Amino acid sequence: MKKRKIVIIGAGVAGLSAALQAVSEGGEVVLVSSQPSERAQSVMAEGGINAAMDTKNENDSPEEHYKDTINAACGLADPNAVWNMTQAAPDIIRWLMDLGVQFNRSGFDEVDLRNFGGQKKKRTVFAQSDTGKQLTTALIDAVRKEEAAGNVKRLSHHSFQTLLLQGNVCLGCLIKDEYSSTVTELHSDAVIIASGGMHGLFGNTTGSLFNTGEVTAKLFRLGIPIANSEMIQYHPTTIECGGKRMLITEAVRAEGGKLFSLKNGKPYYFMQERYPELGDLTPRDITAREIWKERQNSEVFLDMTDIPDKVIAEKLSGIAADCMLYLHKDIRKEPVPVSPGIHYFMGGILVDEYHRTQINGLYAAGECCSQYHGANRLGGNSLLGAIYGGRIAAKYACSDECNIQKGQPIKADISDDSVTSDIQRLNQIMQNTLGVVRNEETLQKGLREIKEMSGSLALLGRAIIESAIARRESRGAHYREDYPLRNDRDYLKTTVARFDGDNIRILFENVPKRR
Repeated sequence: MKKRKIVIIGAGVAGLSAALQAVSEGGEVVLVSSQPSERAQSVMAEGGINAAMDTKNENDSPEEHYKDTINAACGLADPNAVWNMTQAAPDIIRWLMDLGVQFNRSGFDEVDLRNFGGQKKKRTVFAQSDTGKQLTTALIDAVRKEEAAGNVKRLSHHSFQTLLLQGNVCLGCLIKDEYSSTVTELHSDAVIIASGGMHGLFGNTTGSLFNTGEVTAKLFRLGIPIANSEMIQYHPTTIECGGKRMLITEAVRAEGGKLFSLKNGKPYYFMQERYPELGDLTPRDITAREIWKERQNSEVFLDMTDIPDKVIAEKLSGIAADCMLYLHKDIRKEPVPVSPGIHYFMGGILVDEYHRTQINGLYAAGECCSQYHGANRLGGNSLLGAIYGGRIAAKYACSDECNIQKGQPIKADISDDSVTSDIQRLNQIMQNTLGVVRNEETLQKGLREIKEMSGSLALLGRAIIESAIARRESRGAHYREDYPLRNDRDYLKTTVARFDGDNIRILFENVPKRR
C-alpha cells in the first residue's frame, strides 16, 4: 500500500507532534519551516502543560479539566474537541516523559503540579520555568530519529507560498527556498498548517516575530475562513524589552507572587480584594483588564519577594535569570513593574473537531487555528492544544480520502506577496485598535486606517477588526466598554470571517453541541 505523503508547514510543537503521529500512521512526512525548530515560539513557553494527573490528591479529573476549559472559553470552544483533548492529556504527559522530557517531580515517580489561572486545582505539569524548551527539545530528538530512518524530510529556511488546488481539494503547496529563492511544487495527499499565531500583525507581543501571520493571511485571501479572530489574549504580566514584550510567567503567581498598585502611597493588592476565591490566579482576561484599569492611576507591580529562595531555585530559575539580565532586578529583593501584553491568539483558521479546514486535504493545528480556547485560553492549555491538535490533524490527514479528479492542480494566485508597504504602520493600527478595552470609536478609526493599506496581512488585519466591530458584547478577551455585558442570546456563537475575492463577510455560526 502506497504511503500517504503529508506536508507540514511549521516545525514547532504542533508541527513536530503532527510529524511523529503521521509517521506512526504509516505516512511519509515533509516538514517545512522558515526557521529551525530550535527557534520556534514553542521554546518560549514557560509555565507548563495542563493534565489532570492528580498527584496532589485533590480529586482532579479530565472532567474537571474539561469544565474549567469550557468555562474559560465562555461557551465558544467546541465541547467535543475539548472533551477529547482533556481526556487525552494524562496520556500525552506520559508519552512526553517516555520521550525524555524532564518534568519537575514531587516524588520518585510522580510529576509535580502547580496552580495556574482559572483552575481551582493543581493541574499544570512543568519543567522549572522552561517547559516549552524541554518539550521542544524532546520532540526534535524524536523527529530526528525519523529523519535518520527516512520517514521525515526536513526543509528548513523554506516559506509557504500558496496551495495547489483542484476545485475544493488541496493537492499540495508551493514553497520557496529563502536562501536561493527557488520555488518548488510539493505534491501531497494532505497539507497540515502549523505556522503559529498572528504575532507579526501586531509586532509588539510576547511571541516570536518569526510567527508573521503571513501563512494565515495568504489562506484567508484564498477564501479559507478564520474564526473568533477578535479573541486576542493579553497576558497580564509582561514588560517592555528590546522592542517587544517579555513574559513574566503565571507560574510566579502560582508560587506566591502578588500583584499590587499604589493607593495613598501604600501597596494595594487589588486582585486579592476583588476576587477572593482565585485572587492573583483569576483568569487572564479578567486579570489583564484589572491591571489595565489600575494603570490609569498607578503603576502596577508584581511582588515576588515572599517566594522562598528554594522555590525560585527549583521552579523559577529561568524567570529570576531573565529579570536580572534584562531588567537588572533581583526578584527576591524588589518588585517588578508589569503591564498587559499581547500573548496568544485564540482565533485563527476555522477547523472542525478533527482539524479539517473547509478545503479537502487541508488541516490546521496549534495557535494558527481556532479550536480549544474559545474566548479565553487557560494558562497551560496552549502546549496541550498544540500537541494534541497536531496529533489529531495528522491522524485524519493520513486516513481521510479526498475525491480527486483527473487533471493538473491549479496554483492558487500568489500575485500578492502578503507583505504590506509599511509593516510598522500596520502594527501600530492593530495595537491601537484592538487593546485590552475596545469601543466603536477606536474600532471604526482603525478600520478606516487599515482600508487604506494593501496586502494580504492588511486584509487579515481588517477581518479581525471587522469581527471585533460585529461582536457587540463583552466576552472573554473581547471587552467592549460600549457593550460591557455578555449577550448569549445573540453572540453565543463563533465569529466567522470570509473573503470572497472582493469583500469580507462576517457571520455568526452556532457552536457545535456536546454529543
